[in-house]
Amino acid sequence: MRAAVLESHGEPLKITDVDAPDVTPDGAVVAVDACGICRSDWHGWQGDWDWLGIQPQPGQILGHEPAGRVIAVGENVENIDEGDHVAVPFNLGDGTCPQCRRGHSNTCENVMPLGFVEPVQGAFAEELHVPAADHNLVELPDGVSSVDMAGLGCRFMTSFHALAHRADVEAGDWLVVHGCGGVGLSAVHIGDALGANVVAVDLTDEKLRKAEELGAVETVNAAEYDDVPGAVQQTIGGGADISVDALGIAETCRNSVLSLGTRGQHVQIGLTTQDEEGVVGLPTDAMVMQEIEFIGSLGMPPTRYDEIFRMVATDKLNPSAVVSKTVDLGDVNDELEAMTDFGTVGIPVIDSF
Repeated sequence: MRAAVLESHGEPLKITDVDAPDVTPDGAVVAVDACGICRSDWHGWQGDWDWLGIQPQPGQILGHEPAGRVIAVGENVENIDEGDHVAVPFNLGDGTCPQCRRGHSNTCENVMPLGFVEPVQGAFAEELHVPAADHNLVELPDGVSSVDMAGLGCRFMTSFHALAHRADVEAGDWLVVHGCGGVGLSAVHIGDALGANVVAVDLTDEKLRKAEELGAVETVNAAEYDDVPGAVQQTIGGGADISVDALGIAETCRNSVLSLGTRGQHVQIGLTTQDEEGVVGLPTDAMVMQEIEFIGSLGMPPTRYDEIFRMVATDKLNPSAVVSKTVDLGDVNDELEAMTDFGTVGIPVIDSF
């Protein structure tokens, strides 16, 4: 089968033929119809996250936002059938650890991040194998397209979990989203659907215009201000109720915290780069004095996808609105390279392998 394989960090992925995966007793093989190209793929391509123990090594197939059709199931699989139309969450759980049993499989104690470690080769390929298929695979509703649903593997569902489950978003709250890449634009759209007044912050007008299309009521171009948190607070007339760092660099993290008012909530979605290596200095005294909460958020449990599907069915959410374009597998290197300078808008999706 055709796949995009990491040969060396920062060098173009090799588009080549590799062996198709075999099914395991508890797994399933999915023929990939579509796969989003995510900034997390860029991190893996760059060789980030060795401090997390998930730095992809040469030979790894990247890609972690797939949707497609099941073409083989293992003998122990009970709830998934050949032909099922499915999405594959990136944070694969084993289904048996205490976190999984409590419904928090996104923080599985034996998590297998799809496309980042050798046991789970990624979805920049015609086919991929999914372990613990009964636990991990999410059957998609009738009538939706794989391209529209590709973001459910990571960016869209990650933003949904962050705002619907981790933060206390209430109608009329001021919600600030720092960084309008795929995660950030998804957060803008979801925050608007949940009833928040959303402020989008980014360095480029094109992304801010897209944020307005997705529901942002105010925008702040961070390139125009030395004091971004001050600009945010001036725009909304005070501190925000919830603020999200959707990028993961030290500046956006601190700006997010400093955008908040008393008893505000900061939600950290973005993971850091080699500049931070997972450590960011924070205004802790201000956080204490204002009782500001710092909340981490990772992925989403597969058991809660039905919440998104119900909102899609009633036209409150539209994941396809964040998809910016479709490309061929051979274009993946161009898209990754564009991310180095934050040159992509929305979610580019591979739909031809």
